[in-house]
Amino acid sequence: MFTVLNRLDLNYLHEALVIGLFEKNKQLDGLAREMNELLDGQLMTLLKEGDISAKKKAVTKVHTLGKINVKRLYFVGLGKEENLTFEVLREAFGKLFKTVKDAKLTKIVVALDTFTGGKVDYNEAAHALAEALPLATYQFAGYKQKSNEPEKKIEKVVVYTQGAQEEVQASLTVGYVYGNATNSARTLVNLPGNMLTAADLANYAVELAKKYDFDYEVLEKEDMEKLGMGAFLAVNKGSTEPPKMIVLKYQGKETWENVIGLVGKGVTFDTGGYSLKPRESMVDMKTDMAGAAAVLGAMEIIGELRPEQNVVAVIPATDNMISGHAFKPDDVITSMSGKTIEVKNTDAEGRLILADAITYAKHHGANYIIDVATLTGGVIIALGNHTTGAMTNNEPLFEQLLEASAETGEFIWRLPITEKDKERVRNSKIADLNNSPGREGHAIMGGAFLGEFAEDTPWVHLDIAGTSVTSSAHDLGPAGATGVMVRTLATFVERFA
Repeated sequence: MFTVLNRLDLNYLHEALVIGLFEKNKQLDGLAREMNELLDGQLMTLLKEGDISAKKKAVTKVHTLGKINVKRLYFVGLGKEENLTFEVLREAFGKLFKTVKDAKLTKIVVALDTFTGGKVDYNEAAHALAEALPLATYQFAGYKQKSNEPEKKIEKVVVYTQGAQEEVQASLTVGYVYGNATNSARTLVNLPGNMLTAADLANYAVELAKKYDFDYEVLEKEDMEKLGMGAFLAVNKGSTEPPKMIVLKYQGKETWENVIGLVGKGVTFDTGGYSLKPRESMVDMKTDMAGAAAVLGAMEIIGELRPEQNVVAVIPATDNMISGHAFKPDDVITSMSGKTIEVKNTDAEGRLILADAITYAKHHGANYIIDVATLTGGVIIALGNHTTGAMTNNEPLFEQLLEASAETGEFIWRLPITEKDKERVRNSKIADLNNSPGREGHAIMGGAFLGEFAEDTPWVHLDIAGTSVTSSAHDLGPAGATGVMVRTLATFVERFA
């Protein structure tokens, strides 16, 4: 996909050359100035007249009309050089690649050095470029009949740079892995519920394990009954699809210690059970396994990059359906931990399956736990659709995750869990816990409930209900699943200390 060269060879024809452009009082420098000279000053004229823009994320195409061995020049506006950041650059590349894809070009040359400046060096620019390419050009295939017109996509990117070629190539590789793994998660989330059952999710995880030589385990219903996973099994009672508890283990150290547990909610479709969702709220509940997808995407990156860490991924997979066997409000169930739970809301099912999954992650030696889930509508009311909610029992662990999220541009915001919140989830006259103590602070109640099962293990809960999907296309992808937290989890694992 990527070739790194230290000079631009104009002795043969290029389909397209991409140049970054900073706002510098209508001046051209570096490669842009060279191109301007070869084109008899026409680029400067276009810049002065506003036909080429250096404004942030502006993309301008200029045809050279055979005057040089480059058919098309693409100028990408970067704004003021001092304001350039990795996130701005990644989005600018995303807009570029969408434009190039629409033009049906298969090969381009990028002058990487023209995209460095501000807070961005060669390696960061390379990572941003390679990550943006798969993210921006992603499209869920769907099930429509295909056109006879052959599909064209970007197949090769030649990167021209004076930077250290091996380092730039490594950054390109890492960025591309991050982008592709995020797309893998997007595809899982976009799949309809009848195309992605718990068994399908387990099969996908097993194939991932075989590809990357992970140890794996898939618990069947009988195994869960023996282990006493009553919370998980209660949610599955209304389903005709058997539940699966999926475990992937990556050992990057000699001994199985300092183990990071990644736990992802895998509800493949959520009706709400007997606390039935209204019709409008039930549409798109195929996406209720986005936490599981995020964990699997992160494991794909871990498999590719092989960090020196130990990781266990645990995914409870089931749907939440209605039948004569389904669990009901007022039922009392017993979790794997032994704690009893009074069910006040069967639509608060995610925290029930995660309760047993967190306990099982500890059973597999997890010393730290990050759980990821589309857990509550309340987090959307609190934080909107661009911010993931977070709760924790361990400040240093949360700070490491916060740094990873800042690095990847996946913003998270911490919500509090107070003693009063803990008292609310413990407020049941007949059981240890209440799975839904009321609408007030509902997102916090979900986190506080899960904290009862993390207990003293350092733990962070991520509620991605608002960030797992988007209703509109953006610079780094289409409407639909976002693959949120794939890159944050992987970065957290790589940087973990």
